[in-house]
Amino acid sequence: QVQLVESGGGLVQPGGSLRLSCAASGNIFSINYMGWYRQAPGKERELVATITNGGSTNYADSVKGRFTISGDNVKKTVYLQMNSLKPEDTAVYYCKAVTTYHLNYWGQGTQVTVSS
Repeated sequence: QVQLVESGGGLVQPGGSLRLSCAASGNIFSINYMGWYRQAPGKERELVATITNGGSTNYADSVKGRFTISGDNVKKTVYLQMNSLKPEDTAVYYCKAVTTYHLNYWGQGTQVTVSS
């Protein structure tokens, strides 16, 4: 079992920045990679960014150049630095961990609202 706890969401004006954190606990040594997903009202959950144990990253086209995912591979904590935020970035952001056994674990989500 893996538990994930996100933090760092909130209300920010367009053009502003936020940093999300996700701390994993439990059987963290089974985690193969972690990532961030988001779900806006009325829309399906979508990939934002992922990072592997080796540090390889992947981003959705909509956030490339604005968001940066990073992680502490020992603590199994991942961060999402979000800059130049837009109203369309408003969503609940979820942390996900995938284990070597292909099991998916999700955090409870943190709300990000971009509005003036």
